[in-house]
This record gives sequence, C-alpha cells and structure tokens, in this order.
Amino acid sequence: MKKSGSKLSGAAIFFESLKQENVEVIFGIPGGATIKIYEELYDIDFLTHILAKHEQGATHMAEGYARSTGKVGVALVTSGPGATNTVTGIANAYMDSSPIVVFTGQVPTALIGNDAFQEADIVGITRPITKHNFLVRDVKDLAETIKKAFFIASTGRPGPVVVDLPKDVIADTHTFDYSGKVEIRGYKPNYSGHKNQIKKAANAIQKAKRPLLYVGGGVIMSDAAKELTELARKNNIPVTMTLQGLGAFPGNDKLSLGMLGMHGMFWANMAVNNCDVLVALGARFDDRVTGDIDSFASKAYKIHVDIDPTAIEKNVLVDLPIVGDVKHIMSELSEEIKEVPDRTKWLKQIEGWRKQCPLTYKTDDGILRTAYVIEKISEKTKGNAVVISDVGQHQMWIAQFFKFTQPRTHLSSGGLGTMGFGLPAAIGVSMGIKDKPIISISGDGGFQMNIQELITAVAYKRPIKIFIINNSFLGMVRQWQELFHEEKYSFTDLSEANPDFVRVGKALGIPSYAASSMEEADKYIDKALEMTDGPVLVEFRVLKEDMVFPMVPSGASISDMMIKRHNPIRMV
Repeated sequence: MKKSGSKLSGAAIFFESLKQENVEVIFGIPGGATIKIYEELYDIDFLTHILAKHEQGATHMAEGYARSTGKVGVALVTSGPGATNTVTGIANAYMDSSPIVVFTGQVPTALIGNDAFQEADIVGITRPITKHNFLVRDVKDLAETIKKAFFIASTGRPGPVVVDLPKDVIADTHTFDYSGKVEIRGYKPNYSGHKNQIKKAANAIQKAKRPLLYVGGGVIMSDAAKELTELARKNNIPVTMTLQGLGAFPGNDKLSLGMLGMHGMFWANMAVNNCDVLVALGARFDDRVTGDIDSFASKAYKIHVDIDPTAIEKNVLVDLPIVGDVKHIMSELSEEIKEVPDRTKWLKQIEGWRKQCPLTYKTDDGILRTAYVIEKISEKTKGNAVVISDVGQHQMWIAQFFKFTQPRTHLSSGGLGTMGFGLPAAIGVSMGIKDKPIISISGDGGFQMNIQELITAVAYKRPIKIFIINNSFLGMVRQWQELFHEEKYSFTDLSEANPDFVRVGKALGIPSYAASSMEEADKYIDKALEMTDGPVLVEFRVLKEDMVFPMVPSGASISDMMIKRHNPIRMV
C-alpha cells in the first residue's frame, strides 16, 4: 500500500482510496475516458474486476453484491453512453435504498459543456435518483470525494452515489491523503431515537390487544433481524413483511404472517385491517402495501420507526413518529416493555383467517405451475439459499411460496420494478456469498432484458442456478389485461418471439435443461442444486394463463382482495 503523503496520479489515488475502503470487487466496462484507470488496474492485485457486458448489468451486479453482503457495491464505467447506461441501475438502487458507488468517466474539465465526444451531464441526469453525486474538478479533491461517497452511500438510509471523473483529473498528480474525518454540513444521520418517544411506543405496545409489526427492508439494511425476532417473540406479536422485508423474520416462525399488500397474504392484510397498534419498522408505506391510504389500518394507532425523517408521514399520517436506526430502537423497545398481555385470542383470529383463505394451487391436472416450482425450490434448499428474483408474476409467487428464514437471502427489484434485474444481480451476489446456493429466477420476458450477462456468468464461472419461468407471456401485464382491460392481450404474447432458452444456454457452454412437468421440475431442480462449478440453466415451461392471487386492484383498499378470477372478498 502506498502511504499517505505520496504523490500519485489520479488513477492511482482512485485505487488507493478503494483499498482504504476495503473494496474487494468492482464491476465495469472500460472506455476512452477511463483508460488511465484501467491502465492502473492492470497492476492492481487487491481487488477483482468483473467485466460486464452492459453498464446496466454492471450496476445491478454492484447492487446484488451490496444487498447480499451489506458492503458498498462499486461500478466503474466510461463517459457518455457508458454513464447513461447505468441510469436504470442507479434508479433501482435509489428506490430500494441500496449502498452503491458508481464511478463514471467524463471528458476533460476544459471540454465540459462543449458537447465533446461522449460527453453527458451524468451529474445532472442522476441528481433525482442518487442520494448524492459529485463532479471532481481537481485531483486534489479526489481522495476526499471518494471517502465522502462511501460514507454517504453506507450511512443513514443507504443509497447510490455517483462520482464523475474527468479524464484530466485522472491523469493529474497530487499527494495522497486519506486520513481526514468525513464532515458534511447538513448530513448527520440520527441513530438513537428520542427516549420519550420510545417510552410512549413501549407503553402503546404493552397495552395493545391486537398489535402487529409491519417490517420493511430497513430492518435488513440495519442488520436488525436479531432484534426484530427478540421483540416479536418476547411480546408475542405477529410480524408481516414487505417484499423487501422478507427474510428479516423467519418465514417458518408461527408469528410470521408473510408478505402484506397487493399480492400479500389474505391473513396478513386482514391483520393490518384489524390491529389496534401497528408498528412500522424500516418501512415506507409504499402504495403497493397500503392500497387506498384512507382505509389503510384505519383502526390502528400507528407507530413509525425510520432512520430517514423524510420517509415519516410522507405517505401515511402516523400517531407516533420515531426517527432513528431500527436496530437501536427495537433493542430499547424490548428493554422498555415490561408486561405482555395475553394475545392468544388475537393469534387465534389470525389463524382463522389462514384457514379461511389458504395459499393453494392445483396439482391434480399434471400441469406445471410456477407456485409448484417455487415451493419445491424452497423445500429442497430448506430456505438456505440466496434467491434473486426478477420482476413479474414469478416475483410474487416467490414472495408467497418461498420460506425465507434469514436476512439478505431475498433480493428483488421492489420500488422501481426493473425487469432484467435478476441475472446480473445474481452475478454480483456470487462475488460476495460463497456458502449458499445462489438462485436467479426470472420470467421469460424479463430474462431477455439483460440476457447478455449470461456471457459474464460463463466467463467467470459463476455458480448460479439460472431458473427461467417461461409462460410465453409478459405474465403480469397479461393478468391485468384479462382482469381490467377487456382481455385485450396487446403485445404481451411472446410465444412467437421467445428464443429457445435451452439452445441459447448450450451455445454458451452452460448445462441447460427444460422441464414441462412436475416430475421433470423435481429432477432438474435437484440436478441444478448439485452443480457448483459454474452456471446451470433450467427453463420451466409453465401454464400460460396462470394468475397470481390474492390481488388488490390498484388504488383499491386492501379490504377488497380478489382471491380468484372476478371474485373480490370484502374484509371486515
């Protein structure tokens, strides 16, 4: 390691800064504006560089790595189209609060604003979708800026940071110094909640006859699964989770209600609608959770714990806000709560709702269904796998039928809903997680949006189980077309447009298989789980017209759940 005080090029300062941040892997594609960085990288031995096939893929890889490890993910791309190709990945990380730093090349500072070759104002473009971004105009500011970028990305509510690096800044020289403490005016994340507010919350929970913990991804980001489990079990409080919160609480625990919201469990939504105290932990009251805001948890005293003060009362008015880190606050709540009332009646009521509308699917007609595939994967892995889902119907079936028992084992594009997220994110996961099977599950439509990253998986021998759920439709859009748009299946039928996925996989040297029956699905899931020396691909040819239920129509109250085609249930 070069010592602080050495005079280095901007490119060398870049890597020395990454070394100080303990960066082990970066994902990227070289270009003209970053050529000096890649020249320096040629002799770097402390990190691994993964060459993606598209900059969007590189950004999703960085996010997959970040979300599965809890570390900051890093992407490195060139200027112009290289930078603009990262926008979807950055927006995805922003919506899901994932800590990544994206370094973009830029034309020399003297040419900025002159429409130079491969110039794009990536700072301006990404300002609405980053936690913060920087344009480094002088090499003397480079190390300090990188330090700030990692600090901002990983503290408070995590999020993406962009650092734009002009070509001349990378070529210039300066003394390297990484010793200073980060001080950013106006940015002081509050980790410990207000003591009086915590006492009020503890008192409300103690008195509650029908309490409910509503858990979001913030609990996972804060590494607070242990504190959540203690709070729930000690006080006999049921737990429902958002899509991003799955895994924060064991899905096989008797207190787990699974996911709530638009495609959530019937009993979870019933519990929300009938609880007397709702404790939101690291969740943002997303519209897919609340449905019609006016009727959401209308009987409940609402407590909202979040590290981001702007998230509180952004969507839903609450009775008791607590700004701070959920890990600290849940620990303090557990200490403050001294009495636990008998909640047997409440838990029995929830169990009655489970029996009233259980999750089921047909198995006696010999037709392969996605729910069967997901349930079998869950059973065969015993939940001990990292599952990365793409976006669509299969995403909701995963949330419903896979029993996640550990945090950071379920990755999905939640806020932005980015089709094409799954495969590259799984590659990122594979660079950080070595002790669990890594399973990428995509629909046939979404899979094709970043299909080029199959080449990356092969090139680096990533041990990923690539499962494609092929219903020959853009399934979720087709479901909406059937239910709400007069069965006008406009441009959602892919039966004539899809490639032969098995032949595509084999062409790249990937062991590839197709399953059309439940017996074949069992066989090839087992086969894929046994393979560890590189990627394996299995295409599951499932029922084309299958639909995800329960379902709350967009904008409706979660009191209006559809449990089958054209059959709403009014909850009370």
